[in-house]
Amino acid sequence: MKFSLFYFDGDGSRRSTNAYDLLIESAKFADQNGLHAVWLPERHFHAFGGLYPSPSVIASALAMVTKNVQLRSGSQVLPLQHPVRVAEEWSVVDNLSGGRVGIGIASGWTMQEFVLSREPYGYRRSLLWQSYEQVTRLFAGEAVEFEDMDGTIVEAKTLPRPLQPRIPFWVASQSTETFIEAGRRGINVLCSLLGETIEDLAPKIKAYRTALDQNGHDPDGGKVTLMVHTLLDGDPEMARTNVTEPFKDYLRTHYHLLDGLAKGMKLDVKLEDFSDADLESLLDFGVEGFMQGRALIGSPQTCQSMVDAIAAAGVDEIACLIDFVQDPALVMGGLPQIAELAATNAVAAPEPTFA
Repeated sequence: MKFSLFYFDGDGSRRSTNAYDLLIESAKFADQNGLHAVWLPERHFHAFGGLYPSPSVIASALAMVTKNVQLRSGSQVLPLQHPVRVAEEWSVVDNLSGGRVGIGIASGWTMQEFVLSREPYGYRRSLLWQSYEQVTRLFAGEAVEFEDMDGTIVEAKTLPRPLQPRIPFWVASQSTETFIEAGRRGINVLCSLLGETIEDLAPKIKAYRTALDQNGHDPDGGKVTLMVHTLLDGDPEMARTNVTEPFKDYLRTHYHLLDGLAKGMKLDVKLEDFSDADLESLLDFGVEGFMQGRALIGSPQTCQSMVDAIAAAGVDEIACLIDFVQDPALVMGGLPQIAELAATNAVAAPEPTFA
């Protein structure tokens, strides 16, 4: 099992001269303490995650202060970007980093983001795969045809070329169909436990590996990366205490998660109709549920059973989402425990041989 760091919730709503200190210092820690990768999201128009509008820009900065850790998008929303720009920018990062780039791709999260798109929101899934094919061809040095505003067909061949012969790709996956499509194409999978359990995830991973095998790929070669909310402490009860209020704040700002929690409690009401007491009870329920089976909250020792369950489901890499806690000192204080957990679970395994 490999361990990485994942960023998703950095508050970009306030001006600060040290807004990126946690990102930079934690990436340096990952680089120097044997963690495998750092994952950088693409997020728009929301306070939580507002620090991360462009993963390639952020990765280029991290390339200058790290030497070993992989630099990955988690995830680049391809329908919002022109394939030429994606290929150019990530090729630059691959060169700056000495060949440490990996790209997670996604079809998009909200309709508001699609003010940046050249196509409607409803076309996002087909556009994801079309753009993926174009980007991989550009990385390979091929000329790809695009139509300009006058209807003229233009051949584009991007520079610089990436250092890696083949940039590895992941696709953000939630539905079984996306897992199977990833297997068909022979690319890696990035997933999470938001809205589901490890038990829900295991058959999707099995379907993914079956699709790999049926389409001529090594079924054991595809990498499954699982994003998991993480806060570790030598004292497991202290970790739980420290995470409770930040996790409640996180759920408050993610309406869709609260709505799912309400449905899970079989509450057929609208959230706006909740009293303050009812909402607090729902938040307590949500935090407890995540702590019990969807997050790494505790000490390295108390979280080992969760790691074992994740491994048994077929996951190869745990990407620890750390910045949902808006206290940099608290987050940095937990990183040595993540490194300890990584060292405990380290095994020699070959890298995937496909992109």
